[in-house]
Amino acid sequence: MNITDKLTQIQPFHADDVKILQIITRYQGFFKIDEYHLQHRLFQGEFSKTLTREVFDRGDAVVLMPYDAINDRVVFTCQFRPGALNREQTPWLLEFIAGMFAENENPIEVAIREAKEEANLTLTEDDIYPIMQYLSSPGGTNENIHLYLGLIDSRNISGVYGLPEEGEDILVTSFSRLEAMTLLAQGKINNAATVIGLQWLALNHVKLQQQVQP
Repeated sequence: MNITDKLTQIQPFHADDVKILQIITRYQGFFKIDEYHLQHRLFQGEFSKTLTREVFDRGDAVVLMPYDAINDRVVFTCQFRPGALNREQTPWLLEFIAGMFAENENPIEVAIREAKEEANLTLTEDDIYPIMQYLSSPGGTNENIHLYLGLIDSRNISGVYGLPEEGEDILVTSFSRLEAMTLLAQGKINNAATVIGLQWLALNHVKLQQQVQP
């Protein structure tokens, strides 16, 4: 049996194997929380009992990993994150550039806009390479992350940026790729998008460096 056939056996169901009986919005602010009443098909063939599940509807987001393939350096942002409070580590996290969609924006446009707003990086579509899309925590939120790499020149990159009207206070810095991997191994980088991006970079940096050779 090939891997495609095996996966079809493991994942035989689709969205039409879910009966959505009711959706109730329990909170509507900058984000939204919906309460779903639903039934889904079981592996034995019948449908489940009616389940109640809350879904945090925060919309999709874009993450951009800025990488200087010539100098082998990675650019990070550092900013306060309230969701990281009450942890042993500091709530000022090393992250990649990230943002949500404005009206009628596509993911590449979000990446270009956020790179300028958060790190004063000027990128074009040709500088941006898709890495993957993934669901950040599908047990409780519908957020889908569009993860990209942005090829940049890291020389003289530093400063504090962000939009004051959005409460942003973002420090921009860079590390060599090996330094970034050391921080990852030490657990100093602890947010999903940055971890995933660095793990992808560990597998693909040689290919990227070959692409930019003069």
